[in-house]
Amino acid sequence: MNDLVSILTPTYNTEKFIRATIESVQNQTYQNWEMILVDDASTDKTVSIIEEFVQNDTRIKLFKLSKNSGNGVARNEALEKASGKYIAYLDADDLWSSTKLEKQLQFLKTNNLTFTFSYYDSIDEEGNNLNRRVEAPQPLTYKQLFFCNYVGNLTAIYDAEYFGKIKLESSEKRQDWRIWLTILKQIKSAEAVPESLAFYRIRKNSISSSKFNLIKHNFGVYRDFHGFNFVFSVLLMIRFLFTQLVIKQKYIKKV
Repeated sequence: MNDLVSILTPTYNTEKFIRATIESVQNQTYQNWEMILVDDASTDKTVSIIEEFVQNDTRIKLFKLSKNSGNGVARNEALEKASGKYIAYLDADDLWSSTKLEKQLQFLKTNNLTFTFSYYDSIDEEGNNLNRRVEAPQPLTYKQLFFCNYVGNLTAIYDAEYFGKIKLESSEKRQDWRIWLTILKQIKSAEAVPESLAFYRIRKNSISSSKFNLIKHNFGVYRDFHGFNFVFSVLLMIRFLFTQLVIKQKYIKKV
């Protein structure tokens, strides 16, 4: 199996992390990939760091937005530029283990799948392992995903020849969850590679670290993406919070 994998990476002021992120891709045992980085008008040294890699590795491609437009716009721009059979996601501060692509693609082929993800470990801003592994139900059904996003964005891969390029409104928040919901609505359930293949960086000032923003954006998935009315969306959010705070905790393991 030697199909091209397109890796989508939006960037914005990530000079502290982007070098390690790109190097984790270059260190892959599976080498047929293209890394498409779209910079969202960074004001630090992010672009100059990426340009160093672009000069030495033709698989790394940089595109620059003229003005800061948001992560969704940058991700959609990267998707438009992608030419691989498979689409993978990697945010500019996260890392992959060296066998991530090889193991996932083999898992896809062996099990005749069109979408998969994996478990992942958490690291802090300095890259220290927090001894916290996030797993998921096996298999993961659409109903389970409906009430909780068990799929780490940095771990997902889907077959673009099967699903097409899944593009959502760039202004939508929790874009990743909406993509997985779109996929599982078609295939009903998904299987994860049952091991950790990536490292999610927890940053103090990141959007995902704000509990209020999480609640607001998750509510938007029910209200805007699914189109439910306000009252029903509130009821679904209560179920979501129970799943997030109680059920999902069973899948977070100390390692």
